[in-house]
Amino acid sequence: MAIFAIPGGEALDLRHLVLDYNGTVALDGALAPGVARLIRLLAEPPSGLALHVVTADTFGTAKTALQGLPCRLAVLGPGRQDEAKLAYVRSLGARHAAAVGNGRNDRLMLREAALGIAVVGGEGASAEALAAANVVCRDIGDALGLLAYPLRLAATLRL
Repeated sequence: MAIFAIPGGEALDLRHLVLDYNGTVALDGALAPGVARLIRLLAEPPSGLALHVVTADTFGTAKTALQGLPCRLAVLGPGRQDEAKLAYVRSLGARHAAAVGNGRNDRLMLREAALGIAVVGGEGASAEALAAANVVCRDIGDALGLLAYPLRLAATLRL
């Protein structure tokens, strides 16, 4: 659990971090550089977040790439992945969840989560995902850095 104080706003009481895989933490099926280190960092105190990766696993590489990392992998079936990701966030308790994604199928979970972060990486980002997010970052390292170093998030969201 991590409490993020937002000057002039409501504090975020986050317990879960839900990450899209392809286009967000991975490009062309391979985990982005530095992501493994940041996942480990966020799973440890003081953040102590429960990390979840949700994916259609287009390249079939997610299980191998995430092996040994402190995160739960949920591989989604075909069809309406936007609704499946939304249901996943809701099952965790959306008011205690942050979500990170880049695709159109991420827009519902980004909007529902207490904190939605859209990333514009090598695949780009859907305009709908950008519109649904609270914060937009240029890549996954910056997005995870907001949670690893809370003053960055406070500076971005302060009123």
